[in-house]
Amino acid sequence: MPLANTPQGSPARAHASAPWSLLIGPGALLALAALGLAEPMPAVLAALAVGGAGVFLNRRKEARTAGVEGSILAQPTVTAAEQPPFAAILDQLPDPLMVIAAEEADDLTGRRFLFANATARELFKIQHKGALLVTAVRHPRVLEAVDEALFGGIEGVAEFETGGVQGRTWLASARPLKETVGRSRLALLALRDETDARRSERTRADFLANASHELRTPLASLSGFIETLRGHAKDDPGARDKFLAIMLAQAERMSRLIDDLMSLSRIELNEHIAPLGRVDLSMAVIDVIDALGPQAREKAVVFDPVLPPRGGAIVDGDRDQIIQVVQNLVDNAIKYTPRDGVVRIEVFPSLAVEAASAPRDPAASRMSLLTPDHDPAERYAVLRVTDRGPGLAREHLPRLTERFYRVEGQKSGDKSGTGLGLAIVKHIMNRHRGGLTVESVQGQGATFGVYLPMAKAEAVAKPTTTTVAEA
Repeated sequence: MPLANTPQGSPARAHASAPWSLLIGPGALLALAALGLAEPMPAVLAALAVGGAGVFLNRRKEARTAGVEGSILAQPTVTAAEQPPFAAILDQLPDPLMVIAAEEADDLTGRRFLFANATARELFKIQHKGALLVTAVRHPRVLEAVDEALFGGIEGVAEFETGGVQGRTWLASARPLKETVGRSRLALLALRDETDARRSERTRADFLANASHELRTPLASLSGFIETLRGHAKDDPGARDKFLAIMLAQAERMSRLIDDLMSLSRIELNEHIAPLGRVDLSMAVIDVIDALGPQAREKAVVFDPVLPPRGGAIVDGDRDQIIQVVQNLVDNAIKYTPRDGVVRIEVFPSLAVEAASAPRDPAASRMSLLTPDHDPAERYAVLRVTDRGPGLAREHLPRLTERFYRVEGQKSGDKSGTGLGLAIVKHIMNRHRGGLTVESVQGQGATFGVYLPMAKAEAVAKPTTTTVAEA
């Protein structure tokens, strides 16, 4: 709205002769609110339109008081024809920021985005200025906080979670923006990502609960044998050697448990951060086969690898974590495969997601334990590890990635696992935007499969002639 059209006697006319003035777009209100100036300013005079009219702001004194002298707020007047600097600056902020406009409290569809920075537009898929708030933000507590800011002048805070495979926790803060011209009311909605903080809290709580439960048994065993060795078995060499061997096994069990718990905690803390680097999945499998060779030979278990040539299955990922995935799956297969059995390890490159997650045996019980958000054009490298153990009943499949879950009645050998291996695999695959599947026939064994996005430079337009169904 041009200043020449402002009625005589209006607040805008009263401030027209102030030391400086600034004509900016709607994003300036957001900038001032972020700097803490929206509330203390006694007069913020606005003339807003959906097409992008300006806002006339005054008061250099308040800007200097807030510590922004010399900043862009202290620049000379910007004319309506010039591009205001605030919107471009706010677009670069990493946190989602929005200005919400509304007119009537009972018009639930009247809350609209007057401004949204780039982060907010990407997060909520906002296509244009003036879009309805409810089309992007549907959480009742957030909408209630916005309404309280718009029509009650009350600052509100609400916590909510976004869906998807990798859910995130957000803290929404709604603040009223006062003293606007016309009927429209404005509120600032700012979001802060609280995912890391909440994940840290859950990790600490889970660690204490699970560690105390799992460590209680070996600690009780160690205490009992120590008391026995201090008593009547002190002078019995045979009993002493036997008890010391058991104590060593229990100590090793506690060590493995602590290592797995710490590993899982580290993975969970960085789960939302995309990994860097590239890994040859075939070479990772070869490294694991070499490392677990002595363990396999001890049980007379033979590996049967089916791998593409070197460089044929390059994936984006963290090498150490992908090695950990392969090792956990192969280690489980060795444990559950009977003596003189075979563990089959297969890698298939450049498959579409449908082929990557397709069942191998139609008669098997099957479940997808992790399904990624994916682009239909994405290509995946698939790793499958098959054992010839007792297999799994259908009712056990959904719980396999729970921490410390063990299938009742099954024993994995002298060196039992910690119950965290598949939980670690799932969290690593989630970080790598991959998938995890399991299928099993009782009495015939189980197949665990993971699939990871191929590195873009290595992906091909069409899948190879070898498919999962044909393998």
